[in-house]
Amino acid sequence: MKLSVIIPVYNEEQTLPVIIKKVIEVSLDKEIIIVDDGSTDSTPEILERYKDEKDLKIIRHKSNQGKGMAIRSALGQITGDITIIQDADLEYDPHDYSKLIEPIRNKGELVVYGARTKTGSFHSHLRSYLGRKIISFLTNILYNQGLTDVPTCYKVFDSKLLKSIPLSCKGFEFEPEITAKIAKRRIKIKEIPVNYYPRRFREGKKIRWIDGVTAVWVLLKYRFV
Repeated sequence: MKLSVIIPVYNEEQTLPVIIKKVIEVSLDKEIIIVDDGSTDSTPEILERYKDEKDLKIIRHKSNQGKGMAIRSALGQITGDITIIQDADLEYDPHDYSKLIEPIRNKGELVVYGARTKTGSFHSHLRSYLGRKIISFLTNILYNQGLTDVPTCYKVFDSKLLKSIPLSCKGFEFEPEITAKIAKRRIKIKEIPVNYYPRRFREGKKIRWIDGVTAVWVLLKYRFV
């Protein structure tokens, strides 16, 4: 089975070459779809180096539209049987791909989330940790799931299912929207533990407290709409 890797990118010049190298080195049949979401640093120049790379596609947004829009732009380009979302930073390890896709490839699962575990020097902000616990708890109450990490980057889907779900998200609300819409189809989301190497805000972390408030609103909205 072929894996499609979607990488939304916005101003990640420091980590982008490293993450691309790591993804390319994963020994799976795959394609890589990178969406430059209006970067203003040297990201466009870095991506130019990969324009002739086999099985790597580059999509460019003229302006920054958000992670959700970047993912939506990539959906029309995927040709793989399974799709995974990969952030352009180094918080997540592509070596986890094999264990994440295994339940879909061999056990009939439709959706797998990579639940973050403590790895190395754990310096994630307490509010970020509490935020994802609150969002996960609310998701479980509203949608009868059993999740511990709804906002995780590593979301893996049967590609046909993913492309069948209409999305309206623009930014980080992709996480609660896709979770809510999958759950409303009575699909149980499986979790697999993954390594996590959190970075600080001064190192480029982009999610903010307001994104957590938005996530709560999105979960409530789609529960009753």
